[in-house]
Amino acid sequence: MTITYEVGAGLYVNVTNRCTNSCDFCVRSVVDGTYGELWLEREPTREEIFNSILSRELGRYSEVVFCGYGEPTERIDDVLWVAEELKKVSDIPVRINTNGHANLIAGRDVTPELAGRIDCVSVSLNTSNAEDYVKICHPVFGEEAFDGLLDFAEKAGKYVPEVLLSVVKGSIPDSELEECKKLAADRNIKLKIREYIT
Repeated sequence: MTITYEVGAGLYVNVTNRCTNSCDFCVRSVVDGTYGELWLEREPTREEIFNSILSRELGRYSEVVFCGYGEPTERIDDVLWVAEELKKVSDIPVRINTNGHANLIAGRDVTPELAGRIDCVSVSLNTSNAEDYVKICHPVFGEEAFDGLLDFAEKAGKYVPEVLLSVVKGSIPDSELEECKKLAADRNIKLKIREYIT
């Protein structure tokens, strides 16, 4: 079972297969088995996650990133527990890559709980409006998901040193990238344009 894995200089943490989106461009839709090793036969316990992180030589990595085959905030309480325990033994930065649905999933505003535990939150914006978001990402929360992720990103900025909105170049028209830039700028949030993984 792959709980931790390396991408570039980061140590990535895979906590669940569950996701509230089913995005057209997601690596989960790749059927050639390229990312199959990330599919969890069961969800690891929080202790297993923490121990998997500690089994690595943390000094080799620039950050620990909660980002796996599923949406990490499906297990927000466990992610925050692991992050808090990690902060007790290491000063390595901790990031969450998320679809921004944490508050919708939890049924509460979790952003105050990020303080002191999470150093960066990267929220997948994916498009510039709710209608296209539903068409591309197929969220279980419908159009509410788009406003929910923007609200989450704005609120997270009060508690987390760095918040990013991200889009995947090639998954939407270049003209829409300009709208995404404006959405981010209007909220004083950085926009990261990611490359499409083929």
